Amino acid sequence: MELSHSLTLNEEALSQLPPSKRPIFVFEWLRFLDKVLEAAQKSDIKGCQKQLVAQLVGQMNESPGPPTRKLVARCLATLFSVGDTFLLFDTINKYNDVLKNKDDSPSFLPTRLAAVTCIGAMYEKLGRMMGRSYEETVQILVKVLRNSESQLRIDIMITLEKITAGMGSAAGNVHKDIYKAAKMGLTDRALPVRCAAALCLMEMTKHAPFLYTTEIENLSQLCYRAFDNSNYDVRCTVAKLLGTMLATTQNPPKDYAKGSSKGGIVRLMSLDEALTVLLTGFLRGGTSFLKGTGEMIKGSSSVSREIRVGITQAYVVFVQELGALWLERNVSTLLAHLMEVVASPKATTSHVDAVYSRKCVSFILRSTLGRMIGEKAQAAACKEITQLIIKHMNTVDISGEGNKDGGEGGQHVLVCLLQELGCLIESLSTSSATIILDTHLNLVDAVVAVLLHPNSAARVSGAWCLRCICLALPSQLHPLITRCCDRLDALKSSPEAIAGYSSVLSALIGCVHKTPLGIPHMRGKVLFNIAEELLRSASQNSRLSLHRTQAGWLIIGSIMTLGVGVVRGLLPRMLLLWKNSFPRSSKEIESEKARGDAFTWQVTLEGRAGALASMHSFLLHCSELAAEDTVRRLLLPIEAALLMLSSITHIVKQYGQHLKAATAMVRLRLYQVLSLLPPQSFESHYTSILKLLVSEFTLAESGANTTTSLLRTMCHADDSVILGTWLQHTHHKAIEDQLQANSASGSGALEHDPTFLYRPLPEGETIPGPLPLGVTVIDASVVLFGQMFPLVANKHRLKMLNLFGDMIRASKSQRQEAVQMNIFTAVLSALKVLSDNKTSFGQDDVKKAATTLLLGGLTHPNSTLRCASGEAIGRMAQVVGDPRFVAEMAQNSFDKLKSARDAVSRTGHSLTLGCLHRYVGGMGSGHHLSTSISILLALAKDTSSPLVQVWALHALSLIGDSGGPMLRSYVEPSVSLLLELLLTVPLHTPHVHQCIAKCLQSLITTVGPELQGSNSSVVMVRWSLLCGCGLVQEHPDPLVQAEAIACLQQMHMFAPRHVNLSTLVPMLVRKLSCDHLLLRRAAVSCLRQLSQREAWQVCQHALALAQPGEEHEQGLSMSETGLPGLLFGLLDTETDCVLVRHVHHTLTSMLQALATSHLNMWLTLCQEVLTSTTESGGNENAGGEATEEGADDDMAVIHAGGEPDPHPSIPPRWTTRVFAAQCIAKITHECQNNTAHFDLALARELQTTKLKGDYLVLHLSELVRMGFMAATSDSDQLRLEGLHILHIIIDKFAHVPEPEFPGHVILEQYQAQVGAALRPAFAPDTASHVTARACEVCSAWICSGVARDLNDLRRVHQLLVSSLAKLNKGNTKGLYNESAATLEKLAILKAWAEVYAVALKGISGGERTEEDTVEDDRPESEASLQPSEESLLSLVQPELVALSKSWLAALKDNALLSLPPEFSSQLPHDGGAFYSTESVETVRPYYRSAWPPLLYAAALWLSSGGFDQVVEDNNEGDASPKQVVVSSSAPSPAAKTPEDLNTDRFYLLLGICLEWLCSPVHSDDPDRSVVCLHSLETLLATPWPVRIVGPNSSLATEIATVMHRQVLSSDYTDVHQSAVTVVTLVSKAAQQALDQEKRKKKKHKEEVPANQECEGSEADLLGEGKESGEINTAQSLVFTSLQVCLCVLVRHKPRLAPQVVASAPSLLSPPRRHATPQQLDNLLSSTVTLLTALPNLCSPAGGVAILPTVLYLLTGVLKECGRPYESEGEDGSQALMTVVLDSLATLAQHPYATDPRSTNQWCNLLQSALANIIDLSKTCDDDGVRDEVVVLRGVAQLVLHAPPTVTRPHNLHYPSINLFKLATQHHNLNVRIQCIQTLESIFSHSDSEISTAYIQALAPRILQLLHQTPSNVDSAEQYTLLTESISAMELLLPRTLPHHRVELVTVVVGVLVGWLQDTNRLSSVSQHTRQLHQYALARLQKIGPQYPQEFRSVLSNKADLRVKLESALKGQQKAKSKVDSSIPNLVHHQPTIKLKTDFSNFASKS
Repeated sequence: MELSHSLTLNEEALSQLPPSKRPIFVFEWLRFLDKVLEAAQKSDIKGCQKQLVAQLVGQMNESPGPPTRKLVARCLATLFSVGDTFLLFDTINKYNDVLKNKDDSPSFLPTRLAAVTCIGAMYEKLGRMMGRSYEETVQILVKVLRNSESQLRIDIMITLEKITAGMGSAAGNVHKDIYKAAKMGLTDRALPVRCAAALCLMEMTKHAPFLYTTEIENLSQLCYRAFDNSNYDVRCTVAKLLGTMLATTQNPPKDYAKGSSKGGIVRLMSLDEALTVLLTGFLRGGTSFLKGTGEMIKGSSSVSREIRVGITQAYVVFVQELGALWLERNVSTLLAHLMEVVASPKATTSHVDAVYSRKCVSFILRSTLGRMIGEKAQAAACKEITQLIIKHMNTVDISGEGNKDGGEGGQHVLVCLLQELGCLIESLSTSSATIILDTHLNLVDAVVAVLLHPNSAARVSGAWCLRCICLALPSQLHPLITRCCDRLDALKSSPEAIAGYSSVLSALIGCVHKTPLGIPHMRGKVLFNIAEELLRSASQNSRLSLHRTQAGWLIIGSIMTLGVGVVRGLLPRMLLLWKNSFPRSSKEIESEKARGDAFTWQVTLEGRAGALASMHSFLLHCSELAAEDTVRRLLLPIEAALLMLSSITHIVKQYGQHLKAATAMVRLRLYQVLSLLPPQSFESHYTSILKLLVSEFTLAESGANTTTSLLRTMCHADDSVILGTWLQHTHHKAIEDQLQANSASGSGALEHDPTFLYRPLPEGETIPGPLPLGVTVIDASVVLFGQMFPLVANKHRLKMLNLFGDMIRASKSQRQEAVQMNIFTAVLSALKVLSDNKTSFGQDDVKKAATTLLLGGLTHPNSTLRCASGEAIGRMAQVVGDPRFVAEMAQNSFDKLKSARDAVSRTGHSLTLGCLHRYVGGMGSGHHLSTSISILLALAKDTSSPLVQVWALHALSLIGDSGGPMLRSYVEPSVSLLLELLLTVPLHTPHVHQCIAKCLQSLITTVGPELQGSNSSVVMVRWSLLCGCGLVQEHPDPLVQAEAIACLQQMHMFAPRHVNLSTLVPMLVRKLSCDHLLLRRAAVSCLRQLSQREAWQVCQHALALAQPGEEHEQGLSMSETGLPGLLFGLLDTETDCVLVRHVHHTLTSMLQALATSHLNMWLTLCQEVLTSTTESGGNENAGGEATEEGADDDMAVIHAGGEPDPHPSIPPRWTTRVFAAQCIAKITHECQNNTAHFDLALARELQTTKLKGDYLVLHLSELVRMGFMAATSDSDQLRLEGLHILHIIIDKFAHVPEPEFPGHVILEQYQAQVGAALRPAFAPDTASHVTARACEVCSAWICSGVARDLNDLRRVHQLLVSSLAKLNKGNTKGLYNESAATLEKLAILKAWAEVYAVALKGISGGERTEEDTVEDDRPESEASLQPSEESLLSLVQPELVALSKSWLAALKDNALLSLPPEFSSQLPHDGGAFYSTESVETVRPYYRSAWPPLLYAAALWLSSGGFDQVVEDNNEGDASPKQVVVSSSAPSPAAKTPEDLNTDRFYLLLGICLEWLCSPVHSDDPDRSVVCLHSLETLLATPWPVRIVGPNSSLATEIATVMHRQVLSSDYTDVHQSAVTVVTLVSKAAQQALDQEKRKKKKHKEEVPANQECEGSEADLLGEGKESGEINTAQSLVFTSLQVCLCVLVRHKPRLAPQVVASAPSLLSPPRRHATPQQLDNLLSSTVTLLTALPNLCSPAGGVAILPTVLYLLTGVLKECGRPYESEGEDGSQALMTVVLDSLATLAQHPYATDPRSTNQWCNLLQSALANIIDLSKTCDDDGVRDEVVVLRGVAQLVLHAPPTVTRPHNLHYPSINLFKLATQHHNLNVRIQCIQTLESIFSHSDSEISTAYIQALAPRILQLLHQTPSNVDSAEQYTLLTESISAMELLLPRTLPHHRVELVTVVVGVLVGWLQDTNRLSSVSQHTRQLHQYALARLQKIGPQYPQEFRSVLSNKADLRVKLESALKGQQKAKSKVDSSIPNLVHHQPTIKLKTDFSNFASKS
């Protein structure tokens, strides 16, 4: 195929190819040529132009297919526009000759089509260069048109359109001819011709004014006729023509005004006339006037629905063409006109017609007001609508008498207005507050007035509208409910009032769960009482009984939506009501039948239907209350209902047919209830229920041919091509539904079922539309049948299936089709449930009956039924699960397909093959694969029937999707067939192309990742698939293009390198502005996938579209913000929730990839979105407010030409702004990995040094501004996001210093903005959740310490103070649920708690323990924050007493609420301090998030004096927690003592801490664990708790056990640190208690005289281990503490683990969070300290028991200290080593070491430790210690401090000495120095027995070292070594016997004098040598006076020493006198008067 890429066609290569490959070769050449010519210059093609033209024209005779024709035409046109035009007319003539040819044979058709296509392309591209040739061409085309076949007619119409476009007004003389041809085309029987004709006329509208002047009436009539019997595409295209043409009359082209030929300007239509044209079509259709009158007289004039739907679309196009600005100015005109449409009696001839007309008008309003204009203009539109509602209501006589001016039409007008008003207000959300609360407008009053309308539809719509208002503005909800209750009470004798107000109440209660804060809990009970009263009083007044019954049950049904909390209390009354609504026994039913009349039966049936409806609502919304017992009680009324229904037909016959509807309603409700009950509960009634169901959907009792609406939804979603369900995904779904085949399709309306007022809405729907009762009841029966079929016995299944067959055979024509549809839906429903439940289908006879039934549907003329049959056979194969059944079915279809010739059976059986594969999967149907594919490929070639092609290709794609790898070998033949089809199938069968694209997708998936390969077969397949994708993409139909995008998306997933993004992305971006929803969805979905991988490239390629002249359609335009900006714009116009979600995902992916690299762009974009509403608000100064003079012109965006832009872009809606605000939070999150983003100095430095990069901190002012804008907006959601942004800013930037003002932080300059943003959130009318969020920001701001000055803080602090008042009030103004008050109060307490914690931390910063400072890792700000925090405490102090009580009360609430369910009886009945009993479930999450700060604050308060203050506030009981949570065992007296209160408080806090630390989720949230541990530390550091914990050993052990758990399970060092601290504090408390007990014992001993020696020892036995030394591990604090220590040490130093622990890998896993070395050292030090203190808690024997463990761990840590010697520098673990050595010393000196009862074992263990330490130096290198000093110091500690017996044994003594000997000769000088320093401490030991041995062994070594002193000392280490060594020798002088001392002095003096230098050479030696000289001299001067005799004798004996010493002393003397003399001179010469000029430089010139 590479050979095809040449400028001229490579004919030699072409001829060598087999004929089947040639068309694709030519196509590839044309694709290449098309690309080349676009970029070519004239010179490039001059040489070969003649040959090229010949080759291209020659292609005409090769029977080219549609894509090839288009490319040939495009290449020719481009060739002539780039190259010479000398062959142009010759070519045109050739084509004209082809058209003149009379050959009508099919083989010549492609040539004629090619000629037509080429002519069109050339005229379009070359325009007036074509000269006058157009006249002849048009004549020929028009002539050919008359008797050509449809494909040629389509192409001719397209070509005529292109001629019109290319020639423009120059071809005016042929416009009339073209117009005539197009008029014929508009009503052509071939629908694609109509589309082409409409497009042609649309193009003509631009150039031929007569179309929209003189011809407009005729043309509009033609359009009406074109709508008749049309399809979706025709309706869209013709509507566009009609709408555009009428819009042109209002806004003619510029050149129109210059005047037309004769007779001046023809008058244009006025707006009213233009609208009347549409109105006429809507009401009268395409009939002429005279014909219409006759029919009107007969009264049968109803316009076909297709015309209505088409004209509805034309209305929308009309408004869209005129633009948003026009709409804003003409809202009132448009509304008035549309109301005229819907009020006309002709629009509402029947109920269904009326519903359809309303839907059409609502669609127009939604498409214009809902999508085209911004929020301000929408608000203005709301005002207009309100005025209209008031106007209409004024014409209605509510009393029901007098003039009925409103008439039947009036109610429909109100329904449309109210629905639109509701939708608009709901979409405006809280920003609609201004219009809802506008007292001049009285919007709510206007809607409430409708509730008394005599018509139910209007009332129900009013109720729905009020529901929307309350969803938008939840603060209106409760007042409105109260108001309606009052009105209902006041007007209880008016049936309209009862009906109207009850429907509003049910709608409002139904929306409570959607509002963030709900309504007060009691309201549910009040409403229930009202409903109950209505039901009770129903029988008192017959005029009202029906309304009261309906109203009562409607309200009860809605109360169920309030959820379990409300309903639980009402359940007993409910059950009673349900029970009383039905007869209790068959006897009662019989007596009922005997008495009563038609009216009482009507009321009875309505009441029972209502009861069942409320039961259904109960099961739907409170399923957890439907326990077994409740279900049993529910079954009583249900059984009664079944009994009644079995004999109801007799009553209906007796009392009249009007009871039919009521009985149908009872059946519907019954089916709905049964479908929610567990099926086994009503097992005994299966037969009677199934009888009812079967007779329902087989229409046995009904005369109407009603069909179910569920058949399409029961089929698979992928079958949309066949079923046409893709219409559900177009914008026109709402109106296109009217044209579907099934009964009453699309006629959903609220009045059909008022329970939909409170039912939840499915996603994406704005208004509920329950279908008419007749259809709904069949739907419900079908669903219930599906659920029950799997549960019944085989015989019943068989009986029913046989019955279905009989019923179908028994009925005829339309009725048969209806019955069959219902039966198939029911069977499909059953099969779905069977496959979901994995149940078997039954015995063979059942299978056979079902198969026979289903196979009958495969040949039904109705395509939906055929589809359902195929689907059912597939599902059945899945359920049966037997390969034989699959084989049987497949073989049956193979046989049928081979023999059948008719399209119907071919389609049915081909789909069956597809469905079998789909449901059985590739493995199950593998052996049929080959036959299936070959048959389907053959059927797909059947060009005579596009229908068969569609079904066959669809089946093929199903096989492709399910085939998996088994399909791989069929890919090549399938692809080649698909390419062949793509090149030949005509374009006007888009469904074929759609299915081809689906097949391509499945083939791409089959090949999968293999597509990236490079071997020739894969390359060929990949090329074919890409070529196929390209061909599909060329198709003009939007559905096909959407599939093409999906193909490329799939391709990109598997072979991203082979998809060309530079063409794909711009194409996708262009599609974003198309009209077709499915295509936009596909484009966004593809962009979403691309942006997850290659966001940067996608944005770059999209920017290519920003070039001028690129995008001139209205809609989206590319600006410098690129694709992200475009997508943000899309969010404002899109209403489809799927699409919006995908746009959000796409933007998020781009943001994550590009936020840090393109920070400025993203921030600018978000800023534009967030701030533009206020600035460009002028843009859309709503038309309703503007005055007549044209004051509204200022809303227009003025262009350069001075004309306002008719299509201004919509200012961002609040939802878009909320998303933009969320994006800012995400941007900040993305930036957090780079510190430069949060450091101004670093950011500036990087910018200056690297000259690039952008950092968040540089945009801080914009961030604050955006946060401020959002936080002060009028939308609650946006306010929440704004406050969240401010919170993030405070968190991230509070500690960023301001480089220009040292000591200040960068945020200080924004104090005013933060304060101003917070203030509105504390206004009284703000919703609680907003205030709660603001409290968080307040505390964050105060705690951040940004505001230094107290006065600056006061602004924000004052807001928190003002909020304290809310703590004492009961509820928030009674507007919301009690839980809202809880949320707000807890937020206030939490904020104060955080502030208090920070204030205290600042105060006691100096004396805090070191662990606490670890938690706050911001040391640089500590110092500067000090003053502010002192004052901060003074701000908190005044409120502290009240706050502390509230904190404790809230903590108590939390403790109660966190009790397990089985203790619920312990909860107080009247609620807690801050919650009410009813809201328990709702408030639990609020308490869960608030308690940690409260806990810490309470602990801090108690520890800083709270325990002592208890006496003062003992009288006020509210702070004292009730006894429930307290675990202290003593029963409390009535009035609590301060002791009890304090104990209670302590246990409350302790309980909360331990409860959290023991909960399974604590490890997920380390911050909370840290808070709990800090709170425990704080508490246990104060005397009160110590007194409780110390004596209570089991409590102490419990706390330590919990700490052990923390260390085991947490990965955070600070958690470990706190846990160790807590255990240390607990052991200290225990130690204190033990000491106290010992003192008592001693005191007791002193009083009773006894043997003095044992006194101390007996007291010691009180410790753990007592006399025996056995420690009870279960209750031992010491043991648990040891566990904690072991665990901490082993987790951080796994090598410490003894073998036993090594078997528990979880312990050895090091924490995943890395700590700093400093933190780690602190942690290990505190652990070692704790370890050393543990023996003190034991008795002597107990101490001996734990000592091995303690020593093992200590020596282990010592060994670890010796490891980091080389890597971490010498002081790596210095601090830790010191702590370990001190601990060794402590243990060696321990009293128990000398206690007679334990000394032996103790000393033995110390010897073991010593041996262990000595061994450390011997072990091999990888396991040993690299730092010998550690060993030396360890040995020394034991030598110095242990009892002498420890070190005496030879096997310890000599190795110790050897260690020191080796160390003195170590190659590393540092080791030698440390060794000698350690020896010094041993040498000076007081016990000479110990020191002597070391002196004798090591002093000679040191002397030897001193004698080897080099002459020159060149390092500090050498110098230190020498000085330390001589110091060690000096230590020996006083210890030497006097008569030997002279020898030692001789040696020392000799060494020192040897270090002295010649004084004359002193300046030339090194600095260290000089230092040594001075040191030696100083020491000699010291020793001389100390030992005068010895010194004298040495010097007298050794003359050379004396001489050297004397000269050194003289030198010193001389130097000193020099220094002394220079000092006075200097002082003397200082002049006393300073001169101003310095003359020191003026030296005399000698």
